Amino acid sequence: MRKVLALLAAVAFVAFSGNAMAEDKPVVVTPAGTPVVATAAKAMNLAPIGMGLSVIGIGVGLGLIGFGAMSGIARQPEQADYIRTAMLIIGGLVEGAGIISLALCFVV
Repeated sequence: MRKVLALLAAVAFVAFSGNAMAEDKPVVVTPAGTPVVATAAKAMNLAPIGMGLSVIGIGVGLGLIGFGAMSGIARQPEQADYIRTAMLIIGGLVEGAGIISLALCFVV
């Protein structure tokens, strides 16, 4: 777990420090003729919102999976092994989708 957190911290540092170290800012001229500074930092403004929504979605999804699994085990304790296996598989899929959305927030 510590290795995963260290990797995420390193990725976040690299993703956010790249914009701070950029020296040249290309100027793009719009069709109206007004110059606009095009930087990657403008695209990063919505990334924290997307990351927050991703984390909220992951939390809600895993909570619903856990609630459903515990309810199923309470109703049929003899099927606990099958329910637990299905819960772990679906939880992994939810986590995978959440991690992909977090990675896309960094890329965009």
